[in-house]
Formats: sequence, structure tokens, C-alpha cells
Amino acid sequence: MAKVFLYPTTSLILSDLVARFGHKPLSAALKIRERIQTPGIDSPPLQITPEEPKKGLKWAAVEVPSGVRGRMSLYGPMIDEAEAAIIINNADYSFGCMGCARTNELIKYLIRKRDIPVLDLEYPTTEDEGVEFVAAIKKFLDTLGAGSP
Repeated sequence: MAKVFLYPTTSLILSDLVARFGHKPLSAALKIRERIQTPGIDSPPLQITPEEPKKGLKWAAVEVPSGVRGRMSLYGPMIDEAEAAIIINNADYSFGCMGCARTNELIKYLIRKRDIPVLDLEYPTTEDEGVEFVAAIKKFLDTLGAGSP
């Protein structure tokens, strides 16, 4: 079972596909769930402590806006933990919106900088492309080994 970083990290569809094929998805939804359910983090609606942007300094310089550092405090550890990654380019907002162009560029850069297998796909626009899209993801996940069906 490989730990697979997903981009966009908010994509529940990708997260479900990765889990169905026997791997562990690294996605924002799961990390945010941990934060919401963790006692002691009490700053709704953000569920972020004042320390989070400081943690983000590991992945983004101090000159970078605090929003990028805050996001990287969430995404950075997932990128470091990842054994593989799936990047979907030009995804529809309903597929998983990331919201911050600078964070997106930094995430893609950090993923490509790591020496891990990366599947880089364009978002499908037709039904046939959708079938090929899922097949490509399955094939990629199968190459990682120890997955199911």
C-alpha cells in the first residue's frame, strides 16, 4: 500500500479511487477531518492555530503570503510523506478546487522535485476521456504494487 498525494487535494473522487485500489490517499479532506476532530484546536471556521503559518516556513519563505504558508503547513507534511503522486491539470472546480494559484505552483514544484512516481493527467472533458482517465489511474496505482483489484 503506497501513500499517494493527490492534486487537487480536495478531490473526493481521486481520494475514493486511490482507496478503492488499495492505497492510502493523502488529501486535504482527511487532514482537515483530523483537525476538526482533534481536541484543543478551537478556532472555527479555520481550524488553524497561530503556529500553523510558522510551520509552513519549512516549505515557503517568510516573504510568501501567510495564506500560502498556512496552506503549506497542511500540504507540506503530506508531500513529504508521499510515496507517489497524482496530479490532475485543468480540473473543473467541482472536481476539487484548490483556491490559491501560488500554493498550487509551489505544490506542483515540490512534488516534481521529489524522486517519487508521478502521474500527470489532464482533466477529462468527454465520456471516453473519462474512461481513459480512470484506466490510467488504475494502471498507475497497479504499478505501485500491493494494491487491490
